[in-house]
Amino acid sequence: MDWETVIGLEVHVQPATRSKMFCGCATGYGGAPNTNVCPVCLGLPGSLPTLNAEAVRLGVIGALALGCEIHPTSVFARKNYFYPDLPKGYQISQFDKPLATGGVVVVESPDRGQIAVGITRLHLEEDAGKSLHDRIPGFTAVDLNRAGTPLAEIVSGHDLRSPAEARAYLVTLRQLLVYAGVSECSMEKGSLRVDANLSVRRPGAPLGTKTEVKNMNSFANVERALEAERVRQIALLESGDRVTQVTLTFNAATGTVKPLRTKEDSHDYRYFPDPDLPPLILEPAWIDAQRAALPELPSARRTRYEAAFGLSAYDARVLMQEPAIASFFEAVVAAGADAKASANWVLGEVLSQWNETGQFGVEPGRLAALIALVANGTVSLQAAKQIYSELAASDDTPSDVAVRLGLIQVRDAGALARWVDDVVAAHPAEVARFRGGEAKLLGFFMGQVMKKSGGKADPKGIQPILLERLTS
Repeated sequence: MDWETVIGLEVHVQPATRSKMFCGCATGYGGAPNTNVCPVCLGLPGSLPTLNAEAVRLGVIGALALGCEIHPTSVFARKNYFYPDLPKGYQISQFDKPLATGGVVVVESPDRGQIAVGITRLHLEEDAGKSLHDRIPGFTAVDLNRAGTPLAEIVSGHDLRSPAEARAYLVTLRQLLVYAGVSECSMEKGSLRVDANLSVRRPGAPLGTKTEVKNMNSFANVERALEAERVRQIALLESGDRVTQVTLTFNAATGTVKPLRTKEDSHDYRYFPDPDLPPLILEPAWIDAQRAALPELPSARRTRYEAAFGLSAYDARVLMQEPAIASFFEAVVAAGADAKASANWVLGEVLSQWNETGQFGVEPGRLAALIALVANGTVSLQAAKQIYSELAASDDTPSDVAVRLGLIQVRDAGALARWVDDVVAAHPAEVARFRGGEAKLLGFFMGQVMKKSGGKADPKGIQPILLERLTS
């Protein structure tokens, strides 16, 4: 009998604030260790926290984007545990009264099609510092720059049934939060982190004992770690052993998981309301205003691209994967270019350049002008791609570059005929095969004429002349 995998994810997202959750220290990435700190995030006696209003707003925006119910009253609590990178001896979080509950994310599962993944809760909290094990030989160093950094923890329901589904959920969740402007969601910079809970059971049986996997630095590694843990649990159960509730770490180099410590339960943390922070009370009118201010989210944009621009579902889905790419595409169309032609360029040359450099080398208006040169037959598509590579290093217009490079298409019938005659004369064997019924050779002759002309010949003018010569 098969085993069923049950997965739930806890995702920690850093809202895009300039300062920390309860003090004015900067949240910038990459500073020298222990430089973005103050008495509050160092946990010094007598220091008092002050709630970051922007972190609250971004948390609400994120919860609304996930379809959650925002609770008008939520409570910050102290989560008590001892660890070297937690100077206060507790973390300020939310426990029994979180900011929001009950959302849903629709995910395209590679195995089950479209599925709905429940969002159990979204709550706000502060981050701990970071233990560094590779700075001083034989010692562990502590950097408290991240201590107090705001986080929104998003807890999914146990609705995922495979490591691949978990990855698809994370891709969709990240996209929603980036579109909503909540966070850049960069695992490399620590603004998105994932803890994964996994158990296995026989279909229809009660939930099995779950374990938690940490230390995953990419969505691909989340999938790999969960697959490794799934295999480990099944092997234990099939050998007659049992799964114990532990926290594990994932080694990306070996693709294996190993236990860190026994998994804690909520009562181990001795939660109680933080006496220095009053309940967070949000006015319903303010919540409604945040809901009204939500930007267009990915599913709505994808539907609009198909309906308004006539794009295929695939093109629409790829274009709106990143907000910057989608906005660039729309700017090209707004500058007058055909939507389908714009999509082809953005999904080709533009996206390739973006993936390599993280930048757009050609402004939307100049790309629209280049697309127009192809549409009206001034340059060929092949020539246009050559012009595009030149535009990134020049402020010239596409027309100026086309003239400078000698890429303006030749439409003169006499010149086209001379190129065609030269090609036909140079390939008598292929001419005989064409006349013998190999019509597909027309593409060969077209290519040879374009090569002969240096890409300058107008393809629309070549074809009738070629057909006349080949059939006469």
